[in-house]
Amino acid sequence: MARYSATPANESKSAKSRGSYLNVHFKNTVEAANAIKGRKLLNAVGYLKDVQQHKQCIPFRRFHRGIGRTAQAKAFKATLGRWPEKSAKFLLDLLQNVQANAESKGLNAEELVVKHILVNPAPKRGRRTFRAHGRINPYKRSPCHIEIIVSEEDKNVEKADDERSTVVFQNRKQLAAKRLRASRQ
Repeated sequence: MARYSATPANESKSAKSRGSYLNVHFKNTVEAANAIKGRKLLNAVGYLKDVQQHKQCIPFRRFHRGIGRTAQAKAFKATLGRWPEKSAKFLLDLLQNVQANAESKGLNAEELVVKHILVNPAPKRGRRTFRAHGRINPYKRSPCHIEIIVSEEDKNVEKADDERSTVVFQNRKQLAAKRLRASRQ
């Protein structure tokens, strides 16, 4: 059994999935993973399918050197975006795996939220490319490890109305100003 970097708060209401040494670009996968973090599981699946069909883009915020602009990134308050289809394919496969794991545990797929997603770089796999004047340079791949944890969201409970909820807390400076105003009157 593999070791995960995070543990869910409630093991019985969560499911996990991971992939190691996946032959997909690390930087593109990091951006795609950040785009689906915090989304509901079915929403994330639909979003990644739209990315594959170029209907929505992945906003590039961290690894954005040389990335072109697209109008689809305006939805994320960004200007730079791409459609990393291979990263979306690998993430979709992992999301389908985690959904199957959740259903085998008896969890409701409609209430699952992507609580934790981590992309780590795997060891680079090398080849070589031949250059001019008899030189040889490395030509390396940047694979990655991906792990996903989804959990059912807890139901929000409304706060009860009591007199303590109407008390306004003030700091020392605000209390001193209030005393000063009271002494002037």
